[in-house]
Amino acid sequence: MPRLARLTPQTATGASRDLLTDLVSRHGQIGDMVATMAHSPAVLTGYLQLSRAMKRAKLSRKVSELISIAVQTQQGCGLCLESHISAAFALGIDDEEIDRARTGTSADPGVAAMITLGLQVYREPTSITDEQILSLYDHGYSEREITDVVGVVSLNILTGAFNLVAGLTPHRPSSGRRP
Repeated sequence: MPRLARLTPQTATGASRDLLTDLVSRHGQIGDMVATMAHSPAVLTGYLQLSRAMKRAKLSRKVSELISIAVQTQQGCGLCLESHISAAFALGIDDEEIDRARTGTSADPGVAAMITLGLQVYREPTSITDEQILSLYDHGYSEREITDVVGVVSLNILTGAFNLVAGLTPHRPSSGRRP
């Protein structure tokens, strides 16, 4: 049960009304999270800017989604987890690889190393070592891709924490693939 009301361009005020009006005019509709984030124009603007910026990330979408699945499994946001699992399926990632991501690993050692980094950024960034970063270079990752992991995790923390506080959960039956 949602704890915060979903806003519309008609019910929002000030900057939030402007943001929602623009989003609805460009996309036709907006999701529950965005409509609820509109209670704080600062939070909504921050989310929109970070989300847009991460679309320009160098890190592959596959690795990004697997990191997101690992982080959301830990954070416990069912809405985010469902969304990232659906995105992973759309990218052609199979059930076994999604299950591995949920446990914090991958069949690919390089991807597993990036998932590990993402979970450390989420849980305990002070535990990241110089040797670990050097190992990521050995797997072929660039400084930009390693830096992108911090953005991916930050976006997941924001959306997951917001959805949990707002009480937003998946509200439709599963497609048969489990979140």
